Amino acid sequence: MANKILIFGATGAVGSSLAKLMQNGSTECHLIGKNQDEVSRLSDETGHSFSVADVLEEGFLEKIDSDLADTEIKGIAYCVGSIDLKPINLISKKDVMKSFSLNLFPIYDIIKKFHQSLKNNKGSIVLFSTVAANQGFPNHGIISPVKASLEGLTISLAAEFSPNVRVNCIAPSMSNSKMASKILKNPKIAEGIAKMHPLKRLGEGKDSAALAKFLLSDERLLVKLLELMVEDQTLVNISQHYRYN
Repeated sequence: MANKILIFGATGAVGSSLAKLMQNGSTECHLIGKNQDEVSRLSDETGHSFSVADVLEEGFLEKIDSDLADTEIKGIAYCVGSIDLKPINLISKKDVMKSFSLNLFPIYDIIKKFHQSLKNNKGSIVLFSTVAANQGFPNHGIISPVKASLEGLTISLAAEFSPNVRVNCIAPSMSNSKMASKILKNPKIAEGIAKMHPLKRLGEGKDSAALAKFLLSDERLLVKLLELMVEDQTLVNISQHYRYN
């Protein structure tokens, strides 16, 4: 029976970078994305298996069941996300619920389905937040509280699943991605964000993916960090990382 790491949002900047970093590794991955052409191409490139599913659709996990027959889950990386920026006077309840429905609610269903397999395999869960959850930025009245809720879930799960499953949350600043392209196409905005980082450049998907790869690995290290500097010196917050024997 194969042990695999599930990568949700596999065709995004972080998810695709993680899939490539995990290529030819000791643990296989299973890619999940909503765009069949994109996830199929990534599968061809990396050799990982894949499923086509949209986390916003009811019963999305049923679509991947048959693809995971005789498979144990070693890890989960939820790389799905959004950038929802609006001034407070334009934010509606619908806006907030839409963000929760993408960034948080599917995680409950995923973990409920696979938590026993994760426990059996001393697995790892990696979630993604944003520095905006803990730092004040204008027009972040949607995404900041949503991601702050995700960080709260991370801490709760880390305590609940310890010592059998490690649960961590990576919170990068804005990075180059399709998702951020509308914002970063403005050179002045891109330059301003880059100047906030010690290396004076924007992060890349591979930067956060490198940390995710480490957290998903079998390295039996005790990491208790609130702040960690990754390759590009982008600030990343993570939860307690519990050691297991």
